Amino acid sequence: MTLRLGDTAPDFQAETTSGPLSFHDWLGESWGVLFSHPRDFTPVCTTELGYVARLQPEFEKRGVKAIGLSIDPVDSHQGWAADIKETQGYAVNFPIIADPDRKVANLYGMIHPAHDEVYTVRTVFVIDPRKKIRLFLQYPQTTAATSTRSCG
Repeated sequence: MTLRLGDTAPDFQAETTSGPLSFHDWLGESWGVLFSHPRDFTPVCTTELGYVARLQPEFEKRGVKAIGLSIDPVDSHQGWAADIKETQGYAVNFPIIADPDRKVANLYGMIHPAHDEVYTVRTVFVIDPRKKIRLFLQYPQTTAATSTRSCG
């Protein structure tokens, strides 16, 4: 499935660090930022999630909800959230989707088979209150890689 600007963002049900959710219900009448990372406990990903946590008050002022996604399970996300708080100085204050079966990643085209058939590329979707995709960008795991084992 190829998503395009102006398409309705696909709805899904998922387990998250905040409990189960239905994406469209969770989004409600807000703008949303859905972003993916290849896996938990990777240096650049950890830094980026810490920065989103730091910016959360600014998102709230603007009526924007942030939600992350990684292919790892919820228990890994919870450990990662503790690591993010310790290393970045900000507690993760938004849900992180557990997507070990890659249902959401595949629904949103976050798996790039020419790059890696297992992990998501980094992807950001901006979704308006009518659930329309208004912006998306993707970049490979290796962007800003700090080691061959990191997500980039």
